[in-house]
Amino acid sequence: MVVDSGSSDATCAIAREAGAEVLVFAWDGKFPKKRNWVLQTYKFSTKWVLFLDADEFVSEAFKAELADVLQDTDCVGFWLNYERWFLGKQLRHGDEFNKLALFRVGAGAYERIEENQWSALDMEIHEHPVLDGAIGEISAPIEHNEYRGLHHYIAKHNEYASWEASRTLCLIGKDRGVKYESDEWQGLTPRQQAKYRHIAKWWAAPVYFIRGYIFKGGFLDGAAGFHFALGKAIYFYQIRLKLKERHSLCMSNE
Repeated sequence: MVVDSGSSDATCAIAREAGAEVLVFAWDGKFPKKRNWVLQTYKFSTKWVLFLDADEFVSEAFKAELADVLQDTDCVGFWLNYERWFLGKQLRHGDEFNKLALFRVGAGAYERIEENQWSALDMEIHEHPVLDGAIGEISAPIEHNEYRGLHHYIAKHNEYASWEASRTLCLIGKDRGVKYESDEWQGLTPRQQAKYRHIAKWWAAPVYFIRGYIFKGGFLDGAAGFHFALGKAIYFYQIRLKLKERHSLCMSNE
């Protein structure tokens, strides 16, 4: 099944010719976004749903492990691992990339975040599935290979940085801490809480670079590993600057 949200190429026609069912999604800037919309409106005939982005490709090893694991499991969802490519090279080191993108139909949905037109992102990018039950892991990786070049990659992460800045302000408030006891904050995982507590700190970007490039072995991927780690550090620095900008605007408007 292909979920399309306003593509301007021949995606829908090609998908239908290949035998896929095509669902057309038009986002109005509010909840739900694309994946939750599918979970809410589509009548699944399968017990499981696997979400794949357009730049993700399953391998024979992944399909074989999937068929084996799903035969007998008490888990309601699985963390998936991904092979990352950057500047035409597969990255074998550095920070891991994984997502909870496979779960039983009816076991849960992606967390609800009222975005209020934060960005043009019509699909759950940073939202996490909230599932009722045990979570497992599929070891065989999915290939994640962005083919649209650096222009698209940089523009996409600029959108992500704006989203993260807005999300951070929503969680902790402009006074940085006044909402730490809220129900929304308490609903975050410890990892999420740590991220939003420190994401605006001056040392967040360099620490991310050192962690991924040195301690996680990103330097072993050569130049591509360096540029990838640097780009991710710049991403976190962008979030910090956007937070400072919005904090200054809030103070000037008081």
